[in-house]
Amino acid sequence: EILFLVEESPEGGYEARAPGYSIFTQAETLAEMRQMALDAVRCHFDESDIPHLIRLHLVKEEVIAV
Repeated sequence: EILFLVEESPEGGYEARAPGYSIFTQAETLAEMRQMALDAVRCHFDESDIPHLIRLHLVKEEVIAV
């Protein structure tokens, strides 16, 4: 299994990174993000080492001024 932290991009769309790996991808929609994460994993790993599951963890940061 591999985990991607997905955040909204300041420019619009979404950005995702996989902690512990040098994998980063971006997409305009969540549906597109699913495909982009799959493509990124397929490019990063050899066929024998590829994870069997990809987990997308949506992170929404909110800042509150005090």
